[in-house]
Amino acid sequence: MSVTQFRSQEGSASAPVPVTFQTLQAKKQAGTPISALTAYDYATARLVDEAGIDLILVGDSLAQVVLGYDNTLPVTMEEMLHHTRAVRRAVRRAIVAADMPWGSYHLTVEEGVGNAVRFVKEAGAQAVKIEGGASRVELVERLTDAEIPVIGHLGLTPQSVNRMGGYKVQGKSIAAINELLHDAHALESAGAVLLVLEGVPREVAARITAEVGIPTIGIGAGPDCDGQILVIHDLVNLSFSPPAKFVRQYGDAAALFRNAIEGYRQDVEARAFPADSESYHLPKDVAPVFDRSPLRQKA
Repeated sequence: MSVTQFRSQEGSASAPVPVTFQTLQAKKQAGTPISALTAYDYATARLVDEAGIDLILVGDSLAQVVLGYDNTLPVTMEEMLHHTRAVRRAVRRAIVAADMPWGSYHLTVEEGVGNAVRFVKEAGAQAVKIEGGASRVELVERLTDAEIPVIGHLGLTPQSVNRMGGYKVQGKSIAAINELLHDAHALESAGAVLLVLEGVPREVAARITAEVGIPTIGIGAGPDCDGQILVIHDLVNLSFSPPAKFVRQYGDAAALFRNAIEGYRQDVEARAFPADSESYHLPKDVAPVFDRSPLRQKA
C-alpha cells in the first residue's frame, strides 16, 4: 500500500472513512446493529451511501424490481456486472457486495471462482454473496483463498424457489433447524465473512447469531440478528406487489413519482410547461433583426 492509499484509509473532513468487514465484525462484538440495503443504480446507491448505510448489496432481486421478471432466476452475469459497476461509481463509504446470479456458481467451483473474480475485477465489488449451505463450502474456501470476501445466504434462498415450491419460511422443524445451524457453522469455518438469514423464525435466527462468530444480517428473520437488510424498492413502495410481512415502508416513492408525472403531463397538455422563464431567447442584438427580416432560404 502506498502512503497515499494508507492516508486515504484514515479519512478526512471531506472523505468519509470506508466501512470494512473488520468494521462490521467490531459492530457485532460491540452489539451495534449493522444497516444494509440493496441498490441497483448510481442515483439510488449514492443516496443510500450518503445516508450512512454500512453495506450495499447489488441483489439479484433486481431481476424483479428493476427488470420485471417473476423471480431472480433469469438475471444474467452481464446484467449483474452492469448494475454493480453503476453502484460502485456512486459509493464512497459503504461496502459494496454483489449477488452471484443463479447458474454462475452452480456447475463447477472453477466457474464460480472465475465469475466472482469478474465481480471484483470488472465491477469493483468488495464481496460476493452466494446462496446455500454446506454444499458451498469448497467454493467459499476457494474464494477466500483468492482474497474475495464471501457473504453466505441461508434460510429462504430465492434461487431455490423451484425446489422449495415458492417463497416459504424455512427452519420450522427440529431437523431443518439443525441443518441451518450446521450450514451456518460450515460457512463460517470455510471463511465466510457474513451470513444473510432470510425467512427463518426469529428464535432460529437468534440461535445462529449467538453461535457463529461472524455477523448475521436478517431479512424476515427477526430483530436479534446483528443487522438488517431490505430491498430498497420495498422500503419506498416501488415494488408494485403486496409487501411481505417483514417489510416496513418508510416512504411512498410511487405516489411521489406518480403525482409528479401526472402534473407534468397536465402542464404539457395545457401548454403551461415550459413557461417563458423556462425558455431560451435570442440575444438582444439579434432579436430586432430577426423580428424584421424574413429568413432566407438556402439556395
